[in-house]
Amino acid sequence: MFKTLTIKIGSNVLTDTNGMLHQERIAHLVDQVALLRKQGKRIVLVSSGAVASGRSIVKVPKRFDTVSQRQILSAVGQVKLVNTYSQLFDKHQINIAQVLVTKEDFRTRVHYLNMKNCLSSLLDNNIIPIINENDAVSVTALMFTDNDELSGLIASMLNCDALILLTNVDGIFNGDPKEEGTQVIRSIDSDTSDLSEYISTTKSDFGRGGMLTKCRIAQKTAASGISVHIANGATNHILTQLVDNPKDVIHTHITPGVKPGAIKKWIAYSEGFAKAEIVINEGACNALFNHKATSLLLPGVVKFKNEFKKDDLLRVFDEQGNLVAIGKSQYDYEKALKSQNEKKSKPLIHYDYLYLYPKK
Repeated sequence: MFKTLTIKIGSNVLTDTNGMLHQERIAHLVDQVALLRKQGKRIVLVSSGAVASGRSIVKVPKRFDTVSQRQILSAVGQVKLVNTYSQLFDKHQINIAQVLVTKEDFRTRVHYLNMKNCLSSLLDNNIIPIINENDAVSVTALMFTDNDELSGLIASMLNCDALILLTNVDGIFNGDPKEEGTQVIRSIDSDTSDLSEYISTTKSDFGRGGMLTKCRIAQKTAASGISVHIANGATNHILTQLVDNPKDVIHTHITPGVKPGAIKKWIAYSEGFAKAEIVINEGACNALFNHKATSLLLPGVVKFKNEFKKDDLLRVFDEQGNLVAIGKSQYDYEKALKSQNEKKSKPLIHYDYLYLYPKK
């Protein structure tokens, strides 16, 4: 069913209640990945756990700021984490590669393609890439929301069939999981309405993100044509069961939409690198979400925020302040102002370079 998979393993799956690496659980996950590899699956692991692993080794004085603490813990913990993986995969005669990335590595299309070539080459040589954000050099403003965002980007980049997000709960619930009668939402469309009213915003003890962030990123990834599964990484044989019989596993499945073009995939995850923002009116917004392929025309723009150059990425908002799209400008700010009142003008953002976020 699935040929190429990105599997993200969260910090709370990899650690025990004392913050130490959960050796038995990691070994069990590695055994499952090895079995899937023998079945011919191409697998990329996005693994959290470096900071949590570091906490089990060193105690950082409180006088250090939050960024410095994270840098120290991740630098120390990443060594222990990757060595743990290496020893476990060696038992299956499987080679692994450590790939540490920052958000800056995806800032241009060239960087994006370099990363894609690196990961594709590793997979072609039967090497499992184990990816983590390089927290030792990342700056807060340029960090991924968490590894869910990174895993979504990787899955989209490699055109994976599925993204599996392993967390410490069974999936997304239709209410407070602690209340009686609350159940896991088994299936969600990639373009479904906002689920924030159902989801706790509480973050994990070791990770940066929460379930609401996880859901939003999962929806974006699914909208790009990838089957997304949110499941409990502590469940025995969870990976093999999800691949073999996903309908029999209690988890949340976010169904895939239509796959966009390669350039749109890069644009979809480049929101943080946008140089400026524009606001469009209701008519332009409706036109963009029409079934026909539609470019963004200047008459629909009601406000420019910040100047921009040709080929810069622009965030597109509606008049209610909702982010509706991101795209690459076909000309600069000055030309946009001069052409705004012309009857005929080149689209500000061509459809081929415009990514629409799922409409809420």
